[in-house]
Amino acid sequence: MSAFDFLLQGLVTASDPMLLFYALIGVTLGTAVGVLPGIGPALTVALLLPVTYRLDPAGSLIMFAGIYYGGMYGGSTTSILLNTPGESASIITALEGNKMARKGRGGPALATAAIGSFVAGLIATLLLAFLAPHVVKLALIFGPREYFALMVLAFVTVSSAFGDSTLRGLTSLFLGFGLACVGIDQLTGQARMSFGVPDLLDGIEVTTLAVAMFAVGEALAIAALGHTGEDKVHAVKGSVWMNRADWARSWKPWLRGTVIGFPIGAMPAGGAEIGTFLSYATEKKLSKHPEEFGHGAIEGVAGPEAANNASAAGTLVPLLTLGLPTTATAAIMLAGFQQFGLQPGPLLFATNPQLVWGLIASLLIANAMLLVLNLPMIGLWVKLLTIPKPWLYAGILLFATLGTIGANPSTFELGMLLVFGLVGYGMRVFGYPIAPIVVGLILGPMAEQQLRRALSISRGDWTVLVTSPIAAVMLGIAALALIVPLVMRMRGRGAVLSQLAGDED
Repeated sequence: MSAFDFLLQGLVTASDPMLLFYALIGVTLGTAVGVLPGIGPALTVALLLPVTYRLDPAGSLIMFAGIYYGGMYGGSTTSILLNTPGESASIITALEGNKMARKGRGGPALATAAIGSFVAGLIATLLLAFLAPHVVKLALIFGPREYFALMVLAFVTVSSAFGDSTLRGLTSLFLGFGLACVGIDQLTGQARMSFGVPDLLDGIEVTTLAVAMFAVGEALAIAALGHTGEDKVHAVKGSVWMNRADWARSWKPWLRGTVIGFPIGAMPAGGAEIGTFLSYATEKKLSKHPEEFGHGAIEGVAGPEAANNASAAGTLVPLLTLGLPTTATAAIMLAGFQQFGLQPGPLLFATNPQLVWGLIASLLIANAMLLVLNLPMIGLWVKLLTIPKPWLYAGILLFATLGTIGANPSTFELGMLLVFGLVGYGMRVFGYPIAPIVVGLILGPMAEQQLRRALSISRGDWTVLVTSPIAAVMLGIAALALIVPLVMRMRGRGAVLSQLAGDED
């Protein structure tokens, strides 16, 4: 069967009334958390992991994907009206969108963001559907050494992509590796690092760690900031629509943003932020009105928002086909798959195609739902900004606690939630990224298993890891991804010191 036939079957699956309801819940929640500054899709999915433990796997995963898409949509609202990005990928939107809002053109800015997100999401989801089977065919030829090399590449790029320091990213990742070693050894059956505590024999729960790091840690960090003052919301004046000139200046940036955002989201070192920056720079170079940039150019909203949503679909390519997350939200979604006993990768397309293609097809439906939700209900989303932060984060703490108790009614698990929440707060204070520790806990055991299998096949010969051309290339790319940024940073630091020495002379 062709990808088109599988997609049609997926649409039939996704049209089930209950799955449509899950999709509607997901996109509504996603838009709401995208609007609220400081609460991203990763935090929301993490909060819902324990709650959805006993629900239908297909419905839960469709809801998670809807939250991801909705978060990308909703972040533009606060960027434009409040000059405060709801999530990091909307930083660029604030540059031009807020300027348009101050000039009384907040309506067209919100409209081009919503329609551009719809166009990009539609095209990118179709690209995901037709590209995924080809990636799966390539992944099926992978052996243990190729999978280990692929995971090493993912570890390096994840450590570099999150945070400002590669060293801090690697430190966070290795902390996740350490937590992954707790419990029963998969190959020998021996207890490791359980310290005689029976509750640790089953290992560290990914759900507990994710909720603690993203939800509890974030709530504690916000509480520690105290009162930061009120932000001014610029009201939407006039019609929430675009005139003919706005359409003419927006449709090309929508397409260019899609072309830029999708492949960057699909790369192991991708992420929506890179795509939005590149899209903004591209539009500034190609615009017939470059003088408007920095003062409210509509192209500066249309292109980055399209790239933002296209990257979300691109992120699902390595997640579904290889089981590799390239963003924090993708890492939490991977935990969502695993809590239902599912492992994303090429075998999932063979063993559970109905679920995979239903999930992909549901993204098309969710995209249409988001367009309907966003434009007519802008006033409602703006009112969410009036929720006092103490109430908001107190609710998050309560929801995180009740969800953890519901999934695993254990005093020990609740204690782990508190401990990891304090660790997450400390990591935020000292600038350590959160996502790598979750990725290390999820993918660490898989990487260890593939490494030990490769060494068992070769009878302990470590050179087997580089005798495969595919594995050698991926390990080489991982080494370059680790070394090149360090060398460039050291050169830049040396140039600054030389300049300072010259100024003193």
